[in-house]
Amino acid sequence: MAAPASHGFNPLTEFEGRWTTALAELYLPVEGLPPAKYECVDGNLILSPRESYANSFAAMKLGYLTFDAAIKAQLRAVGALNVMITEQRWIEPDFNVVRPGQDGIWIDANEVVMTGEFVSPTSRTRDHIDKPAICAAAGIPYYMTIEISSADKTVRIKLWKLVGGRYRPLRVADAGERFETDEPFPMSFDPVELLDL
Repeated sequence: MAAPASHGFNPLTEFEGRWTTALAELYLPVEGLPPAKYECVDGNLILSPRESYANSFAAMKLGYLTFDAAIKAQLRAVGALNVMITEQRWIEPDFNVVRPGQDGIWIDANEVVMTGEFVSPTSRTRDHIDKPAICAAAGIPYYMTIEISSADKTVRIKLWKLVGGRYRPLRVADAGERFETDEPFPMSFDPVELLDL
């Protein structure tokens, strides 16, 4: 349970540059602030707004489309998680594939097979540059991005595979095409299925 900010004490500034998972458990979320995604890079907390309706809908639909196939592959397709790289570095990907048997607030990056991000205008740089670098350094084998334009009714899925310490493109598909792969488990669907039409 997060402690309220009171009597001039503000955990966001008090612990700047020193955030750890232990402090996060004590002070996050910060009472009085709108709901946010809390991530941390080397003790520096990063707050970003929750996903848009289109991205949230697509995340649920992606989970539905991949749930059974992941289980057959002895993996688990789940939503947003706190993926811990170190005590002072964690991310909260929108979609994850993990090994079975996970529990608790923090999931060790070694247990994560794939992270996925639904890219929004406020997260474009982090989702395309920062987070792939963090995930690659942590040795997470696969990284996925999904970009949706509700206005244009378009969606693009990109899946990368970690090769030699860097992500290399594995599959790309747009709405109207088939996104098909056997890695990290069999998936086959038209990305248009992620839209709320």
